[in-house]
Amino acid sequence: QVQLVESGGGLVQPGGSLILSCAVSGSGNYVVAWFRQAPGKGREVISCIRMSAGRTYWASSHLGRFTVSRDKDKNTVFLQMTRLTPEDRATYYCAADEGWEMGAYLPRFEYEYHYWGQGTQVTVSS
Repeated sequence: QVQLVESGGGLVQPGGSLILSCAVSGSGNYVVAWFRQAPGKGREVISCIRMSAGRTYWASSHLGRFTVSRDKDKNTVFLQMTRLTPEDRATYYCAADEGWEMGAYLPRFEYEYHYWGQGTQVTVSS
């Protein structure tokens, strides 16, 4: 059973930065994604990363301000967020799935992920 635990959320001022972490338990060739869900909105993908090779997919709206990385030894994925605005207020989730080793496609839709963390809240406010 795969478990994901997010951490690093909190309150930050506009223009500030945060680094979220997602610790993945269990062995496997996973793709790990970051999603977020703002109040009253659906869940949207931010990025995903293949744990083995580090290859990433980015939703275009998040290019430039957010960076995803992973520490293979610690089985942890990070989401570094910069220049945060009140519109970035959301619950941030990490998700994982396996079985995507073949081909170049990286899963980017909510339904493609079987394992989810509990989420971590990010609030951007002065």
